[in-house]
Amino acid sequence: MVLEAIETDIRSGIMKLCESETIELKEIYTPDLKKEITAFANTNGGKIYVGVQDNGEIVGLDNADFVMQQISNSLRDSIRPDVSMFTNIELLQEDNKCFIKLTVNQGTKKPYYLTDKGLKPTGVYVRSGTTSAPASEDAIRMMIKMTDGDSFESNRSFIQELTFTSLNNEMQRRRLEFLQVQMKNVGILTSDEIYTNMGLLVSDQCKHSIKFAVFQGSDKLVFKDRKELTGSLFDQLTDAFKTIDFYNSTKATFHNLLRTDERDYPEEAVREALLNAIVHREYSFSGSTIINLYSDRLEIISLGGLVSGLSLEAAMLGASQPRNEKLASLFYRMKLIEAYGTGISKIISCYKGLPVQPKFENVQGAFRVILPNTHAQELSVEDEKYLPILRLFEKQKEIARSDVEEALGVGTTHAINMLKEMLQKGLIKKVGNGRLTRYVVK
Repeated sequence: MVLEAIETDIRSGIMKLCESETIELKEIYTPDLKKEITAFANTNGGKIYVGVQDNGEIVGLDNADFVMQQISNSLRDSIRPDVSMFTNIELLQEDNKCFIKLTVNQGTKKPYYLTDKGLKPTGVYVRSGTTSAPASEDAIRMMIKMTDGDSFESNRSFIQELTFTSLNNEMQRRRLEFLQVQMKNVGILTSDEIYTNMGLLVSDQCKHSIKFAVFQGSDKLVFKDRKELTGSLFDQLTDAFKTIDFYNSTKATFHNLLRTDERDYPEEAVREALLNAIVHREYSFSGSTIINLYSDRLEIISLGGLVSGLSLEAAMLGASQPRNEKLASLFYRMKLIEAYGTGISKIISCYKGLPVQPKFENVQGAFRVILPNTHAQELSVEDEKYLPILRLFEKQKEIARSDVEEALGVGTTHAINMLKEMLQKGLIKKVGNGRLTRYVVK
């Protein structure tokens, strides 16, 4: 039944209002009215009549002016983004009975949602027949994409209850202001004060993570350690670097009387590889950034690969096209990155003159950086089993048999045999005898 015809004939009594996909009838005002408003704004618009029964009979309102104020307050306080510019409230009268007509036009900033529920099915409603139903997550994503465009960073975040303790600490450490105006400038907040996906990434509630695994040897047959790093991207960056640093052994070499300490993996190369993986990955993918540490190499795998149109050869030459421009800009402002397109060249420079070189692999959907262990070639494949023992010397100058038992989780006989083999290979030397026996790096 055509709404305009119904409204035209109300006064003559020929027709009554009835509910449809674009008409909602309410005998009295209840706070749930905001669900109907969001549903119409998210769909094709519609009209809500308050003071009219479901059967179309006008019963009127005793306090119509007060109800109009309640509706106005609900529009302002209970729904985001601001939907008031797409609504119109009218006070009508029929047979001395006052009722309210609320016209809701289709909004241009979908999805509209209930402030206390957020951008999720319990807070986003759409019109389906004569009812207002929760929108599915896929429908919400589609509305966001249609309204905000394809930029993941600029799209509104599903999660709006965000905190920024980690980011705020980082900004204070660098003596940078972090007020609401700065949050809008860097893209964390929209002009309507709604958090974006950029905000989600740097918030304490960031849903993405880094998965770190340590393997014994040069394959994935035996796990030694694994952990998942979560929180703000700044926390993940710090935790990932510290975790790698813990396993990044130091080897001392002597040239005449001058001692030089060298890490298995150049710290600058590790830093640049981590920054590239975090700043340039595709966050519309839900998977984690992967870090795998083997005895002979460190692999960092980020999702998304290079942006379309940018080849690996071009990236090697220093060409750069940030996928996440706002995130890259924030990292640049915080002096975590110096300039775009320098990461790969810095990694290559760290291995200049060494017998092993880093590798970069770009495939559809992923980018992998392989940093070789600068000291791995000094151990044969069969000697890799001694690495856990050799790494004990990173924390202490000498070790005892009991240290080996604890590190490897083996018995006395196995520990003695391992130490004998290492003595025969010249990897370590023995100091003292009996209970005072100790072993040092040769």
